Amino acid sequence: MIISASRRTDIPAFYSEWFLNRIREGYLMVRNPMNIHQVSKISLSPENVDCIVFWTKNPKPMLDKLSELNNYKYYFQFTLTSYDKSIEPNVPEKKYLINTFRELSNLIGKEKVIWRYDPILTTDKFNVDYHVKWFEVLAKKLSGYTQRCVISFIDLYKKTERNLKGINLVPISIETMHEIACNFSLIASGYNISIETCSEDIDFSKYNIKHGKCIDDELISRITGKRLISRKDPNQRSACGCIKAIDIGAYDTCKHNCIYCYANINRNVVMKNTQLHNVKSPLLYGQLNEKDKIYERWNS
Repeated sequence: MIISASRRTDIPAFYSEWFLNRIREGYLMVRNPMNIHQVSKISLSPENVDCIVFWTKNPKPMLDKLSELNNYKYYFQFTLTSYDKSIEPNVPEKKYLINTFRELSNLIGKEKVIWRYDPILTTDKFNVDYHVKWFEVLAKKLSGYTQRCVISFIDLYKKTERNLKGINLVPISIETMHEIACNFSLIASGYNISIETCSEDIDFSKYNIKHGKCIDDELISRITGKRLISRKDPNQRSACGCIKAIDIGAYDTCKHNCIYCYANINRNVVMKNTQLHNVKSPLLYGQLNEKDKIYERWNS
């Protein structure tokens, strides 16, 4: 079983104490976002968990607690972009995050820290030249601390479009995507970093950029030392290459409040939900009630 922690929220940044409490208890519970009264009870026993994939913009709160995961195999997807507070209002300063990235890499190894520069969006300020310039700054800083960078271009879901109102978003053409991909590839190769795309149909193979798998059976096999029998996750988009995993997060709980985020409706809902967070609860937020039906899941 593979645990995704989490596409829906930033567990390392905001809920690491809760997560480690669940590790100690050996299980957690997660609501089905499509049927809130369907609750899965998920084993966190090392015997049942093949690998944990963390998704984060700030793993710092977990770094001094990683020894509690010594019985687990895991890696991090670490999003580090060039946006300012107008786009990522509650994400820490870049210098802090670069240092955190390096610290994490030194602790667990550069193969286990995947750099994400995504989603790529363009405005009058954040144009192609801006992205190319700052991508190189970051690549230089992260050289030797990661082997892989994942990129994607923004998808405009309804809630994303609503949250992006007022920033003069410039639509990204196919030509612009190719221009960015070509420049990023040239830069990354100079710093011994390979680039992959996340959930993109567009073919960048001529720039030595391949379609990636964020939850990656090949990487997991290398980390665990055993061949993983896996299949594509049917709950993800058709362009997504990820293998099947159980996501343990909850939507509308990420306090970074990035305006491009598809996982939050708005800040008010996030504030309401996070007030219901209890570090000792088996659920990320809220409590069980009489309408809930619990289903035990010991594998994916």
